[in-house]
Amino acid sequence: MGIKRVIWIILDSVGMGQAPDAGEFGDEGSDTIGHVSEKLGGLKIPNMESIGLGNIDGINGVNANKNPIGCYARLREMSNGKDTTIGHWEMTGIYSPVKFPTYPNGFPKEIIDKFIEKTNVPGILGNVVASGTEIIKELGEEHIKTKKPIIYTSADSVFQIACHENVYSPEELYKLCEIARGILVGEHEVARVIARPFIGDEPPFTRTSNRRDFSKLPDSNNLLSKMKAAKQNVCAVGKIEDIFAKQGITTAVHTKDNMDGMDKTLDYMKEYKEGLIFTNLVEFDSSWGHRRDYIGYGKGLEDFDVRLKEVMDASTKEDIIFINADHGCDPTFKGTDHTREYVPLLIYGKGIKAGINLHTRKTFADVGATIADIFGVEQMQIGESFLSDII
Repeated sequence: MGIKRVIWIILDSVGMGQAPDAGEFGDEGSDTIGHVSEKLGGLKIPNMESIGLGNIDGINGVNANKNPIGCYARLREMSNGKDTTIGHWEMTGIYSPVKFPTYPNGFPKEIIDKFIEKTNVPGILGNVVASGTEIIKELGEEHIKTKKPIIYTSADSVFQIACHENVYSPEELYKLCEIARGILVGEHEVARVIARPFIGDEPPFTRTSNRRDFSKLPDSNNLLSKMKAAKQNVCAVGKIEDIFAKQGITTAVHTKDNMDGMDKTLDYMKEYKEGLIFTNLVEFDSSWGHRRDYIGYGKGLEDFDVRLKEVMDASTKEDIIFINADHGCDPTFKGTDHTREYVPLLIYGKGIKAGINLHTRKTFADVGATIADIFGVEQMQIGESFLSDII
């Protein structure tokens, strides 16, 4: 077969239309790519189109290519959720039939009391469902005066702590998050505790790139753990290391934004000629999807498309590039939350077949199963390899 390296890029939140069960999540009518393209009168993404993005079954707003140079599909999520953790875990073979706990009315008193006691902070602010940028605008000055951390959540299973970097250094904030992670167990075991540092002298404050996610530990029966056990390189770019709580990772680097993520991916391609380079580009979600900024979202897609050509050009006949998303976050949709959507899958390699339509896959885990097949590691509990269809 001759494939020695996989470059796997996750476009965080780039969905492509409502999933069949979108109604159960309140997401009927969502379509991240389609609606962004519609609002902007089209997208200039020739490299993704050349691979076959516009040829995927059911996609809207993207031009089809008569002779695509790659393979393509749309993926349906099997697990019960629409967040980053569940999506990434499913890609690597972890099935999550039960939703992680969420807190639409804030966290219970016993959790907050325990947090204050164990961290020795002078109290907390917030404890509500909120937009991260809005709550620091609203409570940032009081936080600076009182040194009380800002606690908030969202429709996702997250416990978020926002602190000014001059009040609590990033390292001190990470310690608060580690303590919270230890408290949030059992029925309150949220998917992620997230550090949200910010800076500035007055509102509106600015969140920094020192964010860190403290995830629930994943099931060890997953692609990354199996690859690491088989002595394969697993190079994590962006928040991949956080999503998997460092499990199954052999080397990792965090990133400031999407372009930094592409720089780091290319750096790893120069350094590691075998194994997996696994990249998450979070700005689609954090900067544009949740902020409901369809203009920024469209520009982000176009900027990524330019950088994708660099990765394609740097690849060899011993590489396969996979590009997909983990959920939707339609910036034209109601609210500010993720959306339950199909996600696109693009596959490019100089040594694979071209123009293969893999149609609709039953689970994100088919990608992980295919990568397991490439590296000859044991398959996981879910996922079906399509390697024989593209080689």
